[in-house]
Amino acid sequence: MLRSLATPLGRFRVVAIAEAASWAGLLVGMWFKYSDHANPIGVRIMGPIHGALFVAYLFGVLEVVRHLRLGPLALALGVASAFPPFTTLLFERWLARK
Repeated sequence: MLRSLATPLGRFRVVAIAEAASWAGLLVGMWFKYSDHANPIGVRIMGPIHGALFVAYLFGVLEVVRHLRLGPLALALGVASAFPPFTTLLFERWLARK
């Protein structure tokens, strides 16, 4: 695990997976908030975590696109993949194949 953090792609992989996991946590928290339970604690906890990982993911996209010398299309795809849930995993897999 620590060896993978030594490279930009390895760091990006960790952040992309964590960002997708935080999406899952946030969606579960939103379900509890807006269901009959009406308990917002999940969103209060996962909201800031997801926000921080979202920003870390965007910085990771910038770093890995620059490191791999990819063009603006790859940068746009990486940034766009941060918005729909779990698409950071798809972008990370695409980068791993490059």
